Amino acid sequence: MGYKETCGLCWEEFWNYETPKVVVVKNRNLGIIYRIIQLVIIMYFVVYVFIIEKSYQERESAPESSVITKVKGIATTNSSLERKIWDVAEYIQPPEGGDIFSITVRTMTTPFQRLNTCPESDDVPRSKCKSDLDCEAGEMNQLGNGIKTGRCVIFRDTNKTCEVEAWCPVENEINMRHSVLKGTQNLTLFIKNSINFPRFGFSKGNIHKSSKLNCTFDEDTNLYCPIFPIGFIAEKAGESFDKLREKGGVLGVIINWVCDLDKDASECNPQYSFRKLNSGYNFRHTKYFMENGIEYRTLTKVFGIRIDIIVHGEGSFLCDWILLTFMNKNDVYSEKKFEEVMKNENTSTHNENGTTEQEVRPVLPQNCKHC
Repeated sequence: MGYKETCGLCWEEFWNYETPKVVVVKNRNLGIIYRIIQLVIIMYFVVYVFIIEKSYQERESAPESSVITKVKGIATTNSSLERKIWDVAEYIQPPEGGDIFSITVRTMTTPFQRLNTCPESDDVPRSKCKSDLDCEAGEMNQLGNGIKTGRCVIFRDTNKTCEVEAWCPVENEINMRHSVLKGTQNLTLFIKNSINFPRFGFSKGNIHKSSKLNCTFDEDTNLYCPIFPIGFIAEKAGESFDKLREKGGVLGVIINWVCDLDKDASECNPQYSFRKLNSGYNFRHTKYFMENGIEYRTLTKVFGIRIDIIVHGEGSFLCDWILLTFMNKNDVYSEKKFEEVMKNENTSTHNENGTTEQEVRPVLPQNCKHC
């Protein structure tokens, strides 16, 4: 077939009219299978898409959030030297009141350290020795307390360790003072949280304006009283307070806001849950002072309960399709949503030049099969 014949055939085919042909198969078994498949598809959309997933709603899953915390209460320690009162300025680190902080529950203090030479702790790997040959001068162990001088000296009784240049005496069980804070389980944590869904212009906080904060949290009776005893948080997180006092730990307070913004704002409420995030938590800090012209420091190893406030949220709102189709005022939404340009001899108007203008009017759902 030549080029001209091919082009002519394509030209003839271009002007052909096509229409689908519907074949009705009158077979009951086939019809039952067809209707069952239709029913399954409909049930999938009704049950899963609309009821479970609520896919007819727009969602925002990353709300803006702010958290302010305050801890109240007094703890005490008793030692052979004195009884000490601990207030919030001493047992909270850091003091700013943010969403992550720690509460001191136990301390191990090494007082009156100064820069000098002294035996390394026998807890440090490769610190034990029998002679100076076992101690290389200038060697620094990353797990140790200082730089080796090259001498092997007596650490305790007949035990010998390498001498180090460090803050002496080094931290070890012999030189430490142990203190356990009593009453920390009765300290109370106040959490002020506010969230904002900027996409929907909705904000809310976990405290009512009329709330009197002389209460403690109860999920049933005092949901908007975010004051939690520390012992309550540990219990809900499934952690023993004795274990926390011994080694410290990390607890999470999770605040979850799941808000269906089609409902009243009173239906959007915080949901609290508590988790143990990690076993064991400690850190060290120092205080420096001068005495007789010599600089000293007090080294304190702190075992604490670190608390992380974690906020999640999801807001959902009815989407345009539902507004345009099912709401009682769908005509109002439709007028704002659609406009149709149409030419009508009976409703056309004339401008100043005498030419005909087309009428612009809203498209209402009953006038549009595709709305």
